[in-house]
Formats: sequence, structure tokens, C-alpha cells
Amino acid sequence: MDNMFLPYQQPNGVPQESKLATYMKRSSPSVNSLSNNLNTLSLDHTAQFQKVLAQSTEFVPSNLANNSSSNSSPNFHLGNSYASPENVGGTTYFYPTSLASSGSTADAGQVSASPLPDTANAVSSPNYYMYPGTPSHLTPISTSPVSSPGPGKKLPAAASSSFYVADKLRQEIALRNTLVMAVAEADQNADLPALVDNYHELCPLEPATSGTPKVNIMGYQTTSYKATHTKTGVRYCLRRIHGFRLPSTKCMTVVDAWKRLQHSNIVQLREVFTTKAFNDHSMIFVYDYHPGSETLLAKHFSPTGSDAPNGYSDAFSNDPNAPRPYSHQKNTMLRAQHSSLLPEAAIWNFIIQVTAALRVIHAAGLACRALDPTKIILTARSRLRLSCAGVMDVLTFDANVTNPQAHIPHYQQEDLCALGKLVLALACKSLISVQPENLKTSLDLVGRTYSSDLRNLIVYLLTTQQRRSLTDLMPMIGARFYTQLDTLQIRGDVLENELAKEMENGRLCRLMVKLGTINERPELNLDPSWAETGDRYMLKLFRDYVFHQVSEDGRPWLDMAHIVTCLNKLDAGVNEKICLMSHDEQSVLVVSYAELKQCLETSFEEVFSASVKADSRS
Repeated sequence: MDNMFLPYQQPNGVPQESKLATYMKRSSPSVNSLSNNLNTLSLDHTAQFQKVLAQSTEFVPSNLANNSSSNSSPNFHLGNSYASPENVGGTTYFYPTSLASSGSTADAGQVSASPLPDTANAVSSPNYYMYPGTPSHLTPISTSPVSSPGPGKKLPAAASSSFYVADKLRQEIALRNTLVMAVAEADQNADLPALVDNYHELCPLEPATSGTPKVNIMGYQTTSYKATHTKTGVRYCLRRIHGFRLPSTKCMTVVDAWKRLQHSNIVQLREVFTTKAFNDHSMIFVYDYHPGSETLLAKHFSPTGSDAPNGYSDAFSNDPNAPRPYSHQKNTMLRAQHSSLLPEAAIWNFIIQVTAALRVIHAAGLACRALDPTKIILTARSRLRLSCAGVMDVLTFDANVTNPQAHIPHYQQEDLCALGKLVLALACKSLISVQPENLKTSLDLVGRTYSSDLRNLIVYLLTTQQRRSLTDLMPMIGARFYTQLDTLQIRGDVLENELAKEMENGRLCRLMVKLGTINERPELNLDPSWAETGDRYMLKLFRDYVFHQVSEDGRPWLDMAHIVTCLNKLDAGVNEKICLMSHDEQSVLVVSYAELKQCLETSFEEVFSASVKADSRS
């Protein structure tokens, strides 16, 4: 500004010694048009208000006013369009750089935006991403996948829609993550080794038992642990066979066959090795870890206690001394007729999943040989998996047998017989129903309660006079396969919809990270005023507008909807305008989210470039 005397006048309230006063004199037609239009402005004329804003080059940047009536995507660069703010008398003024320096017209410094295709001839896509809402084919379906009742039942209608993942699903995932990260108490597990082969951080998966250890597989005590692989960090389930010496390494051929077997209803076997880390000869079977799973015995049967429906812990135990009072069994069977039995759809769901796993096992020339309620786990409520794959083959391996495969057909028939017992026990909800003296009573109960197809399937599996096959079960299952498939597909759609709600959550985090790295930065490139000038000053005011709102009486005004909406509009770069104001109410700026987004990207690029240069020097 020239060193000349300027009388201190304030037409329109602007000091005459400011550069903005010179700019306003050159833009007097626009100022007059602003006053004339404001006099005739009404709240009902939105288009007229936009026209006034477009003509208001005094308060609205020229490039913003030019783009306010356009549907095109904004392409602004405020760092080149505006100079640093000028503070005169405690008020901060923003003005175009080109007008203040060269005295050009009010349209100077405009940045044209590339127009979108004509919407009459083409479809334009938004330049942002967001969750569009529940799809129409899922509208009458519960948005919570945890409420899936299984095949044969309709899902309840959703009580209300939500833009966040269902609370029950979030709780389930959080619980599983908590179980994965759980560690063993050092004072209660002092005997656990710190390292077992390539696995560490052992954590028991079964409650500690007092007294005589429980014998559950071929007379050997077993214990399960959660462990972490030292190289990959992946958690696995380690099943330890206590006091077992491997007679021959030839059994590893069978182990390799099990390791190659992959199915959604089988717990994957990963590795088998021997160890002395527990101060004895132990055999370790490494399986995939499914947190939060429970056995079929714990889910549908009461294994112990005075209220046990069978009077003893395990109906399939090899212990001949297990108490089996006949009177207690009969009374229990009679009570079972009046108790709440499982729905038939749930039993068919169990049959379909187990037969699918057995079909793959038998096709590979193997046999399960561990099909009892203690060796079947349930994960994610309706998913069943066969565990202890390959354990029986290793424990019963005989190196003197020239052809181990000769016994596989016999073991496969035993699998079918064990499946029949399991289905009968589930249908009667009692383990004593599979005992020979109770078979007739159990089948009568099934015939009165369930369909003839279920009873015929049980009778077919329990018949040992003929050779049975899983293929023969297909006609008995019939169209229930389609019901199960429909349920799984609906569940997949619901889970995909839940994933869509959370897919873009990282956007808000990235925006807040960028704002946090820019706002209140002490200095950048040895400039201590970097965060308080130019584009950064507008971002600081926007930060206050989003997070530091207060009510009329000065109390903090916390509104999550306001914060999320503002951040989403910033990320989308919409043309909507907001009024930013400093704490002392001396600096006021009308700006759009599109300009703020460009300010954010430009400022963050400066910070990023400075960090890259520092890394290259180091």
C-alpha cells in the first residue's frame, strides 16, 4: 500500500486503510446489487438466496459463487486463490489474491470445474462413498444375523434399521476377539511350559478338574490349550495326549491325509508332533482355533450333576462300571416326552452338516471314528464342526498291519451307526435313549413327535445287517437341502449388509487424523505461524465448528449426528456452505465443504511432503 494519507472512514464498516477496502471500491456494482437483493429477500425463495450469494463477491469467494449453481464436481485450490488473512482492528478479512495484488476484475482467480455429463443422456456417479441403507430384499428380514432360527422358519421382521452393525453381532465378535487375546494366569498355571515346539503363550481351554484326571480318549487323558505360533502369530488349538509314546512314524502318512482334508464342517488338522515339554511323552495335535465354541454335549445335554438326564457323564464312555439304574432311565424317558424337545428343523440342520463332513471324509478313504457329543463343537450358533480329526488313527495305529486301509470300510460303517445314535439322542434330548434296552421307547417317541422321514433315517443308520451309504440318505433328506441352502444364502446376505455398514468407517478416522496433524501444529518448515494462516486457519475454524459447539448458556453442545454429518460432508466435498466464526466472533467466513476439503488435502500434502523430505535426509 502506498505511503499516503487515507482518511479514516468506514463505509460499510470496513477500515479504509485495509486492502479489502480498495477491492470493495472496485466491486461497488456487486455491493450495490447485494444490498438491493437483500432488501427483497424472503425465506421462501431459496433460489433467490442462492442468486444473492452468487452475486455477493464481498462475502463469498468468486469461484464459490460461480459454482454454487452448478452440479459439477468442485475442483478448488484455495492456497493459490486466496492470500493470507488480513487483521484490521481485530477483524480478519479474506479476499482474492489476484484482486488485491493486480487490481483485476471481480471474476479473477476463479477456478473452473469440469462439468459432469448431461444427466438427461447419462448417469452421473457421486464422488463419495457411503452406506446406502438396507437393501430392499433384506428389508423384511432381521438385520441381526445372530437371530437366524435355522432352516424351515421365517426370520422376524426388523424392529428398526440402523447405520451401524447390529449390537448382538458386535458383541459376538468382541467376545471371540477377547477369547483369542486371553492369557493364562501365571500363578494358577505355573506348570505350563513357556514354549512347546513352535508354540508359546499356552492357555488352557478346559476348566481345571480336581481329583482323578478325566479319561476320555482310548484310556488317555487329554487336555486342550490355546497357543500362539511363534513365527506367524496365529492362534491354534493344541490337543495334548498325555503319556503317549508314538510306536512308529509310519502313521504320519495318515496324518498327511487328514491335513489335506479341508471342509467347512471339519476342524482343520495342521500339525502333529511329540514333545517332552510337559515333563512326559506327549502327543500334540494342532488344530484351527475357533473361539467361543462349545461341544454338542454341553449345548444340548447336561453332562454332570444331579439334574443330569442320563445319570452319568458320558453315554458313549467305555467304562463298564458307569451307573445305569433302569428305573431312573425309564423315568427320564417318560419325562422327556413332556419336556421341550428340539425343533425338527434344527435336527435336520445337524444331519445335513454332519453328513456333509462324513461324505468328504469317506471319499478321501478315511473314517471319523470320533463321532460322539464330546467331539462335535458348535461355532457361531448354527455351525457344527467335527473335531479330533486323525486322533483315533494315530492312537490305534498298528505298524505290524500290512494293509491299514482294509479296516476303513468297517470304520466307515461304525461312523454311520454313531451318527444314528447321535440323531436319536438329539431327538429324545437324552443320551440314555441310545442304550439297547431303550431303543424301542426312543423310536416310539420320535415317531410320535417328528416326521416319518426322521424316524426312517434313524432306523436305517442303526440297522447293521446291511451295508449302508451316505448316498442312501439323500432321498430321506429330500428338499430340506434347499431349505438349508436358502437359510445360508439369507445369512450371507445379512452379513454382507452388516459389513457394508462398517466398510467406510475408516473414512472418518482418516479425516480426523488429517485434521489432527494439521490443527495446532507448532511449526512446519521453521514457520511457527503455519497452522494459523491461510488454509490452515479455515481448518481450525472448521474444527471448532464441528467439535467445539456450545449452547446459548455456554455449555458444551455434544451431538454425534452433527459431528458425523459434518465429517461426511467434508469427505464428500459437497457444495453446501457453512458459516465459520472465531471464538472472539471477530473473524467470520462463509465457505463450502468443497473448499474445506481442498484446504485439507493441500495442507496435509504439505505436512506429508515435509515428512518425506525428513525421511530422505535421515
